[in-house]
Amino acid sequence: MRSTHRLTAAVVAGVALAAGACSSGTNASGGSETLRIAAVATDRAGTEAVLKAFQVKNPKVRVTTSYSDTDQYQGTLRTQLSSGTAPDVFFAWPGNGNPAAIEVLAPTGYIADLSSRSWTARIPAGIKPVTQVGGKTYIVPMTFVGIGALYNEKAMDEVGAKAPTTWSELLAFCDTAKSKGKVAFALGNQTDWVTQLVDYALVPTTVYASNKDFDQQMKAGSAKFEGSGWNTAMTKYLEMNERGCFSKDPLGTSSEASVAQLAKGQAVAAVQVTSTLSQVKAQAPQGTEFGLFPVPATDNADETHMPGAAGGAFALNAKAKNPEPASKFIDFLATPEAMNAYAAATGNLPSIPNDQFRLDPALQPLVDYQKAGKTVPFMDQLWPNPKVQQAHFTGVQNMFSGKADPATVLRQMDKAYQEK
Repeated sequence: MRSTHRLTAAVVAGVALAAGACSSGTNASGGSETLRIAAVATDRAGTEAVLKAFQVKNPKVRVTTSYSDTDQYQGTLRTQLSSGTAPDVFFAWPGNGNPAAIEVLAPTGYIADLSSRSWTARIPAGIKPVTQVGGKTYIVPMTFVGIGALYNEKAMDEVGAKAPTTWSELLAFCDTAKSKGKVAFALGNQTDWVTQLVDYALVPTTVYASNKDFDQQMKAGSAKFEGSGWNTAMTKYLEMNERGCFSKDPLGTSSEASVAQLAKGQAVAAVQVTSTLSQVKAQAPQGTEFGLFPVPATDNADETHMPGAAGGAFALNAKAKNPEPASKFIDFLATPEAMNAYAAATGNLPSIPNDQFRLDPALQPLVDYQKAGKTVPFMDQLWPNPKVQQAHFTGVQNMFSGKADPATVLRQMDKAYQEK
């Protein structure tokens, strides 16, 4: 999408129920308090699930909801905020990069500082940076999604392999799968947002495992993509391609085709967002089981980190017309009950882990890495504009077509980073 993080938007859209361009409704009537809520249409299922639970506990609150497609929502919200007609609570994006992201909204004074709420202490360290601006918390993150290698357990057994935990084992895994007539990793680089997934899976280890302050250094101008661990990740990405790890023609393979390869067992694994698991399962033969492993980038398994991102989130209007029920709803969103209802409805994990959530066993590695503090936000959530991500998409496709090398792509990303 043009005006939001392409990966985060794809994650949300991929797991949402179909919804119209714009809709609204009232969830209760005759109450003594009124609460206005707005969200993107793609997260309607999660929002409605939470509201149902909220109104059981707060039957006197009359809730009015509105939903619209992402582009329309972002434009409308900014107009409403500037005119003083915005909803009391509204969907907002973590990090930066679009008109409804918190790093854009917080400096304007449009959204309330939530730092004093007790639940903010439970936000995992791996996603905390994209929920804050200037050290203050401005959103309730509702979902948590990751990127790793989803694998078909039957296909894994058929090739006689096991999940690799080191870079050397990963290359050997590719060789083993190829020798058995299967693709090790289905890859659909014809779809532009898919191009970034392998880099995103490797960079947490090649960059952030040894330099957790990389994003701050980029912002300060003391670090660049070129010459950093990004170069290592992109070089390894190409090495995997040259080794025969991927689908026969990645640039001629769509995301949908790569998912089908994994579901049918033609590919053993695919580096994907974890929310794709439900799509894969829907296409797989009945009884097919799947697993997940982090993508290693070094020969020290202890260094391996995973990408994990905050997905859907909500902010409190700093000038809410109905501050009391709005504040009550914001705090309810942070409860395990609300988190679990939202995550279950959207096919994700709750952003704040709790023991009450019924986890798909395949996603346990992501939970373990999150609890261990070994996840980092999706890289684009901390970039200053969407142009960096577009340079990355184009750059990876050019690398795979032989038109660019990693250094060239990273220079282009550095240039885009400096643009306003």
